[in-house]
Amino acid sequence: MNDQVDHSRRRLLTAATVGTGAIGVAFAAVPFLASWQPSARARALGAPVEVDASKLDAGQMLKVVWRGQPVFVVRRTPTIIAQLGAHDAMLADPKSDDSVQPAYIKSAGAARARNPEYWIGLAVCTHLGCSPLGAFEPNNAYQVSGTDLGQNWPGGFYCPCHGSKYDISGRVFKSMPAPKNLTVPSYAISADARVVIGVDDAPKTA
Repeated sequence: MNDQVDHSRRRLLTAATVGTGAIGVAFAAVPFLASWQPSARARALGAPVEVDASKLDAGQMLKVVWRGQPVFVVRRTPTIIAQLGAHDAMLADPKSDDSVQPAYIKSAGAARARNPEYWIGLAVCTHLGCSPLGAFEPNNAYQVSGTDLGQNWPGGFYCPCHGSKYDISGRVFKSMPAPKNLTVPSYAISADARVVIGVDDAPKTA
């Protein structure tokens, strides 16, 4: 009788131990599996962002977020591209010598782009960090936030906070509060205008 009780008790304890162990493994697996997924913090610290810029019409712009900062992706018109170097005398740093950008962007000259049709740059004014507005129509008395940008406006960006002006390549005009051109991040762009912000070369496909 005692043997039967002992055996029954032993089986019960064994089952309980195995069951508890299985539950423990299940709970332990959750954080382990979750660790394979990139966290929001990891994405904010530098995960690349992909944009299909081919969907933009000429003269249009979209804004995306990369590393917690807004980034402009602009599709420039043929007219704008043709006159990119025509107003260098109006700029504080036309060759982007004192600006933040990859070497391949600086070597691109006035375009400051890997593909002249598309300009990519941080939407952060280099004065106090406000977000500039797009003002892309050239050669008009262009009104942005009630401000007349002038008859010789070549098209570009205007910061509504303190009035800094940049051309369509993010190069700052002379005598502006902003000390430097808009920053250009590292990025890759494919032949079909798929942009990957945060890398220097497009990911290889099998």
